[in-house]
Amino acid sequence: MSEDKAYWSKIVTKIIKAELAKRDIDYPTLVTKLHEIDVNISVEDLRGRMSRGTFSATLFVQCLRAIGVTNLPLEESYFSR
Repeated sequence: MSEDKAYWSKIVTKIIKAELAKRDIDYPTLVTKLHEIDVNISVEDLRGRMSRGTFSATLFVQCLRAIGVTNLPLEESYFSR
């Protein structure tokens, strides 16, 4: 994976983690919420994707939708290396 791709992948993970933390939602709860919108993923798969930063744009938006994000400011801290 190139450095640029790894950098951008980390940003996606930072955003999801920050939004989960704001709402006090853990991975098992996120998986439950994803199941409620017909997205089938296991906690283990989600953890793996989070640790690797391998989120598709689709899963990224599904996660945001599942936890109720309606507005997403892109904070400067997300882009720090």
